Amino acid sequence: MLNLYLIILLPLIGFLINAFVGKSLPKNVSGIIGSASILGSFILSSIFFIGFLNGTQQKIDVNVFDWISFGDFKINFGILLDQLSVTWLMVITGVGFLIHLYSISYMREDENFSIFFSYLNLFIFFMLLLVTGNNFLITFIGWEGVGLCSYLLIGFWYKNQDYNNAAKKAFVMNRIGDLGFLVGMFLILYNFKTLNFGLLQTAVSAGVVNHGLMVAITMLLFIGAMGKSAQLPLYTWLPDAMAGPTPVSALIHAATMVTAGIYIIARAHFIYVLAPETMQFVACVGAATALFAATIGIMQNDIKKVLAYSTVSQLGLMFMALGVGAFNSAVFHVVTHAFFKACLFLGSGSVIHALSGEQDIRKMGGLRKWMPITFWTFLISSLAISGVFPFSGFFSKDEILAATFEHDKVLWAIGSIASILTAFYMFRLVFLTFTGSFRGTEEQKHHLHESPSLITIPLVILAILAAVAGFMGLPESLGFHHAFKGFLAPVFAQALSAHNETAEGLSMSTDIALMAGAVMAALLSIAYAYFKYVSKSETPNAEGAPISFVRRWVYNKYYVDEIYNLFIVAPIGKLSEVFYDVVDRLVVDGIVNRSGKLSIGVGNQLRKLQSGYIGFYLLAMVLSVVVIFLFAFIIK
Repeated sequence: MLNLYLIILLPLIGFLINAFVGKSLPKNVSGIIGSASILGSFILSSIFFIGFLNGTQQKIDVNVFDWISFGDFKINFGILLDQLSVTWLMVITGVGFLIHLYSISYMREDENFSIFFSYLNLFIFFMLLLVTGNNFLITFIGWEGVGLCSYLLIGFWYKNQDYNNAAKKAFVMNRIGDLGFLVGMFLILYNFKTLNFGLLQTAVSAGVVNHGLMVAITMLLFIGAMGKSAQLPLYTWLPDAMAGPTPVSALIHAATMVTAGIYIIARAHFIYVLAPETMQFVACVGAATALFAATIGIMQNDIKKVLAYSTVSQLGLMFMALGVGAFNSAVFHVVTHAFFKACLFLGSGSVIHALSGEQDIRKMGGLRKWMPITFWTFLISSLAISGVFPFSGFFSKDEILAATFEHDKVLWAIGSIASILTAFYMFRLVFLTFTGSFRGTEEQKHHLHESPSLITIPLVILAILAAVAGFMGLPESLGFHHAFKGFLAPVFAQALSAHNETAEGLSMSTDIALMAGAVMAALLSIAYAYFKYVSKSETPNAEGAPISFVRRWVYNKYYVDEIYNLFIVAPIGKLSEVFYDVVDRLVVDGIVNRSGKLSIGVGNQLRKLQSGYIGFYLLAMVLSVVVIFLFAFIIK
């Protein structure tokens, strides 16, 4: 049990050391402490993972101590470790360690180096708490904790007001979703008298449950997931989160915060299978988000914004998988996505580092010759996210599309189009960044170089994982053993009995046709990007250049932010001004200021009584005694 506790506590210890004494330590020591704490958690997580893999490790569900008890309600501070949580532990600590290692070099010149590592450690701690809590309340503590850390890290460079605004936007939009999560949690507690996942699963399996209640609870929990995992309409905070340092972007997008929404639905799958209406809604929202974000990605010119919208789109595919009951496939894609998306973000950071902060791909080009390691790792990860065989994204994305094809052909078509667009905009990014001639300044060209080994080593490891991780999930329809599905089978046994997950119901010929069609479509999309940006050497329009109406709408992200500002932010701002003028300035300030003036006025009058004449004081004393006696007589 100590090892399990240490997995969670080591990042917290790293946070405390860097937060309180990090400033007095050399930067290398501070970075080593922050990274070693995550490495320690990864090693311990690996021990449990291997135990589950070879069958020697059993599920752990332990109450550490009694926490809240009132009436019939009792909530313990408990830890749960099973195949689902250990999968997340491996991703969080494994990818998280590589991001910490990368950050030692990337953030070396920052004046708040130790504070940055303390925030990263705290982020990991809360995410570990989120996925190991054995009840909704512990999970919610981690849920809120990662929201706090995202605010701290997105606005880490707080001297830039735009970055502060991005941090506040992330914080507020997540609070909107969190309200849904909180109300759903209250409904569970009120109706089932427990928040424990195991006890709740037993309760809903044992008796007849109210269908409307299940729909309400699952919808509310999904609202929380929509905010945390950036689904329509609560997605706009995630692209703006690129304001934080690049390692933060990688951590948020690949290993921690945005996967929390996927986790909570996967963890509560036993409730969702009882609410098919909610599952259909989840699938539809996921498909719509995948396509919507993919269309925006084809017109973005900020290297990190392209990757941000690709994350929103990939998360949409994961939710689509959850909605059609393909829980294993959704979690499988979480894992593969963590590898190639972390590599892509860290690769973009390597490019930005080499170009002294430049993020506009229109001012890049030809970087392959100067940055070969960054190029090849970026290329491998781009092939993976595009779904090209035999890279990892091909296997996990094909599972999702195959499962969706069984469930709903329309959703499958939407997901397929989103995947085709992904291949196009990712290779638009690759070709504009790494091929052709350099379009930056001569000064930038003079300083171009490959990044240091602390940056390139994590890139190489992640690229290898992005290339081979898909072989954990070879298609069952072709006669292979799906190792990842077998690993998670004990968690999703109930759901799998009620739903045909992945492509189990598809014939071999149908599955081969779907896979071949998806790969062919991706390759054609890449070929079109090559023709457009390599053969014809096209570059995106310069800022402010005239473009068509449709392209302008897509380039401006369909003006969603502007619509939110017009109909939500601006009215609330006006309301706050009225509140300030009426309640704060007139009422609160009025009472305080007038009380002060009254006190001063009374004091000015009373001080006139202090004349210094003894006769007056004797008279006042006599009168006071008379008043006291009269008062006592009246009372009596």
